[in-house]
Amino acid sequence: MPAVDKLLLEEALQDSPQTRSLLSVFEEDAGTLTDYTNQLLQAMQRVYGAQNEMCLATQQLSKQLLAYEKQNFALGKGDEEVISTLHYFSKVVDELNILHSELAKQLADTMILPIIQFREKDLTEVSTLKDLFGLASNEHDLSMAKYSRLPKRRENEKLKTEVVKEVANARRKQHLSSLQYYCALNALQYRKRIAMMEPMLGYTQGQINFFKKGAEMFSKRMDSFLSSVSNMVQSIQGELDAEADAMRVSQHDLLSVNESVYTPDSDVTSPAVNRNLIQKAGYLNLRNKTGLVTTTWDRLYFFTQGGNLMCQPRGAVAGGLIQDLDNCSVMAVDCEDRRYCFQITTPTGKSGITLQAESKKEYEEWICAINNISRQIYLTDNPEAVAIKLNQTALQAVTPITSFGKKQESLRPSQNVKNMEMVSDRIIPKELSTKPDCTELIAPGTPIQFDMVLPATEFLDQNRGGRRTNPFGESEDSKNDEEDSLLQQMFVVRFLGSMAVQSDDTNEVIYEAMRQVLAARAIHNIFRTTESHLMVTTKSLRLIDPQTQVTRTTFELASVTQFAAHQDNKRLLGFVVRVMESLGEESMSANIFESNTEGEKICYAISLGKEIIEAQKDPEALAQLMMSMPLTSDGKFKLLNDQSKEDGAIPEERGEESEA
Repeated sequence: MPAVDKLLLEEALQDSPQTRSLLSVFEEDAGTLTDYTNQLLQAMQRVYGAQNEMCLATQQLSKQLLAYEKQNFALGKGDEEVISTLHYFSKVVDELNILHSELAKQLADTMILPIIQFREKDLTEVSTLKDLFGLASNEHDLSMAKYSRLPKRRENEKLKTEVVKEVANARRKQHLSSLQYYCALNALQYRKRIAMMEPMLGYTQGQINFFKKGAEMFSKRMDSFLSSVSNMVQSIQGELDAEADAMRVSQHDLLSVNESVYTPDSDVTSPAVNRNLIQKAGYLNLRNKTGLVTTTWDRLYFFTQGGNLMCQPRGAVAGGLIQDLDNCSVMAVDCEDRRYCFQITTPTGKSGITLQAESKKEYEEWICAINNISRQIYLTDNPEAVAIKLNQTALQAVTPITSFGKKQESLRPSQNVKNMEMVSDRIIPKELSTKPDCTELIAPGTPIQFDMVLPATEFLDQNRGGRRTNPFGESEDSKNDEEDSLLQQMFVVRFLGSMAVQSDDTNEVIYEAMRQVLAARAIHNIFRTTESHLMVTTKSLRLIDPQTQVTRTTFELASVTQFAAHQDNKRLLGFVVRVMESLGEESMSANIFESNTEGEKICYAISLGKEIIEAQKDPEALAQLMMSMPLTSDGKFKLLNDQSKEDGAIPEERGEESEA
């Protein structure tokens, strides 16, 4: 016999859309089988009714044959032979009537009864279990919705314990009902074969017995055929018994699992998070706006496919595209006092979708998986190995190290101010020395500052009473101090981190600072950043709050001694600032940023500003530089491929939070 399709009991607890889709196929098969069984039963009842009618008809025929003798025919002479013949025929008909009665009884026991029992027992059981499974599933959904609405800020331990217990009971009930329902559907695949063949076997055997008693009308070949059919039914019955035993054992094992399987967020203190995932699937709550201030949360099944985030509603055959994850960013957000919420942001900075995970483990794994996918790791030959290597690199970045492998030579433009010379109004870089050890660039264990700039409200509060000074020693300038600058260029950037460095002789110190800052963010699960506008002028680099237009921090352009863009990630850039401390000592710090445009364009703007500073010392050199560069209508230098042309005007209002 060909193999029978089965529902996997192990997938009953996960209740994924794939399992629900396969379950719908079994349910459709059961519905079709129910309709066919009703039609088949009607046909068999018609045969049984005809057989009963045959019994009544032969009985009536026998009586009518005997009644011939009692008729008062006016011309009844010579009917004695007819009467005796009819009496013989009446005996034959009576014998046939006995055979027909036995056949009718056999049809009722072997044809009608099995099909009625199959319909009333097996099909009704499947229908009942389906209703119980639907009720348990709805109850689980309601308990999960109640659990998802637990407040984050004001947790009520008693309420939380009751809700968690309610979720566990609902999940256990759904698991038990689904296991029973799946077992019944699996068994139905065997029973339907028996139910179709057993009645016909009884019908055929009854007919053969009927005709054998009347006459030898069937050959031994038919007997052997019926014998083989009977053996086949017995074989299927044996397989059903073995499968039923195996399903009972499997059901017992699956129901004897640890209670943590049913309890959401069972290990909230130290969940075992896999940070090397390049694909992820599971249920999440999706936030949908239904009005100006009202929202709804829908529990849907999400999974990643390549560089896309897909969503598949329960019962759907396939999933649909929700978000392209390439170069996207993800961040943890506080949303409607719900726990474990995160938001996916597009490469252009536009807010995407807001999702809520079921537990802390799922929450962190989803964020890590989306981060890995956004780096396009899945396009490599061995994406899992690349993800593991990146996380190992992150671990090494926050521990003291004595040596590191030599990086490849930079293939993209970078700027090293201290290693350049001015020759015939052109900047010629000096020959770079051997790359130093990372401990010579940054001291092991150097702390990293992830939030250098203050929020605009706090900045205003601190500056209402006097002049502001920041940790880097700059003082606040006037709002209009760049009006006389020959260069003004605005870029949208996000501050990632800063740390003290020991050298600014090579741009390798910037690459090492980038590596340690990004690795530390990944290790400590820090995804929030603050967006600012970076104004590049011939005097300074200013970080401006995009909403209030308040200057957060100012770096004198002359104090910027090193700047470079990342060799692989074009949106990363950094620069080294050298300032004088109060005791007359110099300190150096590397500042790392992420930009909405290519970092090389910002480096080019900084380089152009320094060229203008040098050219201003010689009026002829300045005039020659202004002739070689495009100018705006007000006589300022204009950069080619300006960001405002590429990305559009800088938005007036954008969210303060984004993800590195």
